[in-house]
Amino acid sequence: MIYGLLGILLAAAVIKIILLKKTAHEIADAFADKMQTDTNTVIDISSRDKDMRYLASGINTQLKILREEHLQYHLGNTELKNAVTNISHDLRTPLTAISGNLYMLKKADDITEIRNYLNVIEERTETMKQLTEELFRYSVIVSNEETATEELFINQVLQESISSFYPVLTEKGIVPEIKLTDVRIMRTANRSDMSRIFSNLLNNAVKYSDGDLDITLSDTGEITFSNTAKGLSAVEVEQLFDRFYTVEAARNSTGLGLSIARTLVERMGGTIRAEYENSRLTIRIGI
Repeated sequence: MIYGLLGILLAAAVIKIILLKKTAHEIADAFADKMQTDTNTVIDISSRDKDMRYLASGINTQLKILREEHLQYHLGNTELKNAVTNISHDLRTPLTAISGNLYMLKKADDITEIRNYLNVIEERTETMKQLTEELFRYSVIVSNEETATEELFINQVLQESISSFYPVLTEKGIVPEIKLTDVRIMRTANRSDMSRIFSNLLNNAVKYSDGDLDITLSDTGEITFSNTAKGLSAVEVEQLFDRFYTVEAARNSTGLGLSIARTLVERMGGTIRAEYENSRLTIRIGI
């Protein structure tokens, strides 16, 4: 009777081992297939063994993570290629102008003509300087280095940013309508970062506004920048915060201004979004 029982146990163990080997082969074959094909399907096994199903579930979890990382890599690679193309174009344009004017400068004898060439070279050099500085600032901002914070009177910081940008706005024929609450809006943040957010949004208004700009600060602390921008489309508005994205209306730009603003706002735990309705672009910040 004992031998019979042992025989049954041995047979059960052999069957168990055979089933486990079959399941292991199923997992191995399915894993190899998932690695070769771009699919979101999961590894499914016939076995009801809890340990083997646990193994399959763990592999499926890792495959999901791997797919997400692969997608991020693909998107990042595409973004990088587009960025290199955009930056190359932005830098090549002033470089071509500088090169051409230097060539003409060598042939010029008239002092007025020489000064004109030098003025163009100076202007294009300043454009290149601004582009490279913006790229440098972006690299510093995304490095996630710790920054000192303090209690900020947002009303005052916003007012100072508007005042410093006022000459640029008026030069473009933009007279902003400003409505700031009398309630003291206090936030813990880095002063330089907060000023950078406001200046980037004001600079964005200079690029895209058709001549108007409304700036408001509500009692709850929501900040809005709103202007008419008929040259934009809904699709372009959705991409305004993307790194290196520029539209035809924004010349001599790396497309990093709003991306930097978003990075800084989100680092503070706030939100920023763009809306476009009836040819009016509105950017809302909650901090």
